Amino acid sequence: MLTLNLIKNDTDKVVRGLEKKHFKNAKEAIDKVLEIDKKRREAQQVMDLKKAESNQLSKTIGQLMKEGKRDEANEIKNKVSDLKKEEKEQKEKMEVAEKELETLLCQIPNIPYENVPEGSGANDNHVVKSNLCECKDGDTVGNWTAKPENNEAKLPHWELAKKYNLIDFDLGVKITGAGFPVYVGKGARLQRALINFFLDEARKSGYTELMPPTVVNAASGYGTGQLPDKEGQMYHCEIDDLYLIPTAEVPVTNIYRDVIIDEKDLPIKNCAYTECFRREAGSYGKDVRGLNRLHEFSKIEIVRIDTPEHSKESHKEMLEHVEGLLKKLELPYRVLLLCGGDQSFTSAICYDFEVYSEAQNRWLEVSSVSNFDTYQANRLKCRYRRADNKKIELCHTLNGSALALPRIVAAIIENNQTPEGIRVPKVLVPYCGFEMLDEKPF
Repeated sequence: MLTLNLIKNDTDKVVRGLEKKHFKNAKEAIDKVLEIDKKRREAQQVMDLKKAESNQLSKTIGQLMKEGKRDEANEIKNKVSDLKKEEKEQKEKMEVAEKELETLLCQIPNIPYENVPEGSGANDNHVVKSNLCECKDGDTVGNWTAKPENNEAKLPHWELAKKYNLIDFDLGVKITGAGFPVYVGKGARLQRALINFFLDEARKSGYTELMPPTVVNAASGYGTGQLPDKEGQMYHCEIDDLYLIPTAEVPVTNIYRDVIIDEKDLPIKNCAYTECFRREAGSYGKDVRGLNRLHEFSKIEIVRIDTPEHSKESHKEMLEHVEGLLKKLELPYRVLLLCGGDQSFTSAICYDFEVYSEAQNRWLEVSSVSNFDTYQANRLKCRYRRADNKKIELCHTLNGSALALPRIVAAIIENNQTPEGIRVPKVLVPYCGFEMLDEKPF
């Protein structure tokens, strides 16, 4: 969440940032924060004064008793008792204000960086790079038309999956429900090959591999901002009050909740493969067919904890890492800088990577790489100790998909189909043990 210091010291900047993110009633919300914080500080000030006066008077009681001035001592005892009652009342007021303040701050999103473009939705995102053509700075998705020509002979991945017995969507419906496919034979081996390839590439880039739990407690969901903002999208185990993770970002980043890190140990670079679970309520229609949107899917996540001074460089390195993966997979891709209105609740800046689906004639998002500034760290109490003055400050947190598998698999299948079968990208052949996806149904 936003820090009180930022809100108090840069109020206008915060309001402008929230308005860029299309947060309703931004000025009113920030004014309310400042009002509640004023009440909290006033209550604390009175409480501290009453406590100091009470302590000072208490010191005189013993001396008065020694001097035999019992009546004066009892009078002061009564006054101290009244002061303690007043101190307690002010403490209760302060605690109520603190709780109200935290609840309100949790409802306010992060503010975007200055270089995040204005815009209300996906069509206003800026295309900053593509391996299909040269992009002009500032081109938006809404007017960007450089796409490969759709080949009508190309089959969509759900038809190819059935033709070559790679993925059984009907069997997934039988076992669980829609959005839970069963990967079969070479389809399953392709999944495993991609997981191992992505993890190997992450390790080569200096990331430490982790295998975290895929269920987390509410404190973890709160720490990274999924709760309370995305509670409806998460599967909740009510008896145990645990949540299935929507991304490995949640357990991996929460490793550093309530932790103070020495500056010399930053940046921390972790990667993790997990299954991810998202309810995706209200997802219907042609855009969610096949692998386009699932309730359970595999993903490799990269996470960094860094200093404010170095986090932008870390973000750049993460973007280069994801782009390198797409290049090695020989996929047509583009990179988008998200506008304020299309950013997530917690991000300060976010770039999306999309791959082109030839059969569907559309772009499929496969990765979001975000810098959250201090927003998550403030909720997590993730801090670092500066090497120069030993001062303790909030870290910056960053994460990105590297990569999410379903739409990568869809793009590989659709973009590499031949009369003989589906060609496997060269970089994956050593992992797969075969060059073609060409099995026939049972």
